Amino acid sequence: MTPLRGIALKLASVILFVIMASLVKAVPEVPTGEVVFFRSAFALPVIIVWLLWRGDLGTGLKANNLVAHALRGVVGVSAMGCNFAALVLLPLPEVTALSYAAPPLTVIFAALLLGERVRLFRISAVVCGLLGVGLVMWPLLTLGEVDARALTGVGFILASAVFRALVQIHIRRMVRTEQTSAIVFYFSLTSTVLALLTLPFGWVMPSMTEFGILVMVGIIGGVAQICLTSAYRGAEAALLAPFDYASILFAILIGYVFFAEVPTAMMLLGSAVVVASGVSLILRERYLGLVRHRARPGMTPQG
Repeated sequence: MTPLRGIALKLASVILFVIMASLVKAVPEVPTGEVVFFRSAFALPVIIVWLLWRGDLGTGLKANNLVAHALRGVVGVSAMGCNFAALVLLPLPEVTALSYAAPPLTVIFAALLLGERVRLFRISAVVCGLLGVGLVMWPLLTLGEVDARALTGVGFILASAVFRALVQIHIRRMVRTEQTSAIVFYFSLTSTVLALLTLPFGWVMPSMTEFGILVMVGIIGGVAQICLTSAYRGAEAALLAPFDYASILFAILIGYVFFAEVPTAMMLLGSAVVVASGVSLILRERYLGLVRHRARPGMTPQG
């Protein structure tokens, strides 16, 4: 697979995830736990077919550390549920922009939990990223009286960002012993089971239209997950990472066309600051990776 195909798959995953989010937003009457169930359950067949096609079903079913997979499921479902809850309460572009808080938080958690060194450049980029998130939040919280609905939505999406950052840290540990295919399969399986636990909290019988939308949420989510995983087989993570931020463009377009959501100037400014911060971090890490790679030939066997 060429890097160009990897980029194409990455962009496809970004577009599909935004479409999935817009579909979740289109069924506001369906409880969040129920939406999470459909997202996970109907992604499972797609993932199983993909694993069969790749000849990786045996690998996907092999788990060396079930506790790690269960923990990844709990934290991942929490991130997904908070994100879906926020989509009902906030405009799609704002949810997308605020979700960009996850990469700066990942840097912070990597320093606290993994002992990674964080130098001045990364600290500055993280601060700028969080400042951008604050700019996006500002209009939601200061237009006259504080809107309780908006405040709740902001709380949900920031909680989702925290959980997503923790998931990234946890996956960094998991890949030492677990195959990527197993991580993908068991997340969908555990999230389906965990979502079922919300059944006593008021699931509803969806209409035929809602049922169709919920099934599409699962299928599109599964395909997007496969596109994302496959993208990294053809291109380096540092090359693909900036394309995550293309999601804001698609979110603004879909939000405007289908939900009549017009982004504010402050939201656009904040998004630009967050994107600039994230891209600078990515480019810096890529540069340092190239420097380390060039330095290896001259290193001693102990070095």
